Amino acid sequence: MSTPERPDVPAAGAQPHAHMEGVDEATWMDVIQRMDEVYSQLVSDEIALEQKNVELEQSQQFIFSVMSAMSDVLLVCNERGEIEETNAALCELVGRSDDELRGTTLYDLLADDASAARVRGVLDNTNPSRRGEAVELNLFDAQRSPLPVDANCTPRFTRNGRRAGTVFVGRPTAELKRAYHELREAHEALKYAQQQLLHSEKMASLGRLVAGVAHELNNPISFVLGNVHALKRYSERMGRYIDAVHAGASDEELEDMRTRLRIPHLLNDLPSLIEGTLEGAQRTADIVNGLKRFSAIDPEGRAPVDLNEVIKRAIHWIRKGSTGDVDMHWTPGEPCVVMGSAGQLQQVVMNLLQNACDAALAERAAIADLHVSCAADGDTVRMSLRDNGPGIPEDYLSRIFEPFFTTKPVGKGTGLGLSISYGIVEQHGGRLTARNHPDGGAEFTLELPRSDATP
Repeated sequence: MSTPERPDVPAAGAQPHAHMEGVDEATWMDVIQRMDEVYSQLVSDEIALEQKNVELEQSQQFIFSVMSAMSDVLLVCNERGEIEETNAALCELVGRSDDELRGTTLYDLLADDASAARVRGVLDNTNPSRRGEAVELNLFDAQRSPLPVDANCTPRFTRNGRRAGTVFVGRPTAELKRAYHELREAHEALKYAQQQLLHSEKMASLGRLVAGVAHELNNPISFVLGNVHALKRYSERMGRYIDAVHAGASDEELEDMRTRLRIPHLLNDLPSLIEGTLEGAQRTADIVNGLKRFSAIDPEGRAPVDLNEVIKRAIHWIRKGSTGDVDMHWTPGEPCVVMGSAGQLQQVVMNLLQNACDAALAERAAIADLHVSCAADGDTVRMSLRDNGPGIPEDYLSRIFEPFFTTKPVGKGTGLGLSISYGIVEQHGGRLTARNHPDGGAEFTLELPRSDATP
């Protein structure tokens, strides 16, 4: 740092020049003192200026390092769209240096007319928000190929409040969009796998009911077959009698055939045979429809469902498919309507009932004694199921709904039933909880939002 040269002043005691005659020594000393003060102030100001220059240089270096380290592209332009400042990320993206970009127009970097129109709308906005606005632009990259960029455009103002230009901060979204596309595909694959897992668990539950279903179907089908064979014999007799009528047989011959073929008995028996056949066919259709409804992959739609009917069907199938004695304490009450999928809710209830039966019979109990209740409580429908099994160990209570967690022996359970049931109940906006009942056994409680709709 250079120091300003001190002006020459007379030494102490020196005689003033002749042209300074008339000025006394006190005045001359006062002048010298004032010159010393001015000189000291000048030195101090120069030191302060040097310090300010150092701080300014450090600030510029800091701003430059921040702009260089930014991964987002930065572009500053004036109100006409002429580029005033850029950062290293933008230069690398477009393949041009800062010197080449400075002074050019922003529109030279845009790859299509739509992007140019968006930028023009930002620059021409006379009342921009100080928080800026987001636009999607397509810029030319280093290979002159369009590259999508999500940019935030923030207005820049002078000290007196006049708009000086716009600051564009953007991030290339091509890689982000590709990652989002892959994420969406993975999510769809996960949803499909979850749906298949749900269907597999449902079919596993259905497989346990095959024996009971076979027995359930055997009765109406046997009844229908017996009636059809009888109807076949009756149709042969009626055919012979009608042939005789068309052949012009005499009244005596026809009366003899009526007696021998038991036509009056046949006619009296036909209505009951037909009615019984229809009843057996209807029972068979009901059983098949119930199985189809349970085994089908349910749609996403929801409809009003009476939980009492769901419990009734589930108890019916569990009784038919159980290999042990099951005593169900269940009395249907007032309708308990919820919005949901009847098939999915039936799967949940059947799973809870089947687990309760397995827990009770696994302890060599003479009978599985299950207590089921369902009632509406304000805006909630609550179903409770208690068994006479050994209960749930305290260490397992917090894990009972985890996927693949099971207390059954290997090969006896997948550990997915309760987990899937928990997920179904959550999707219906409800809650599924488990605890050990004070009187013994485990108790599961299913709570669902009540609906005023009519099933």
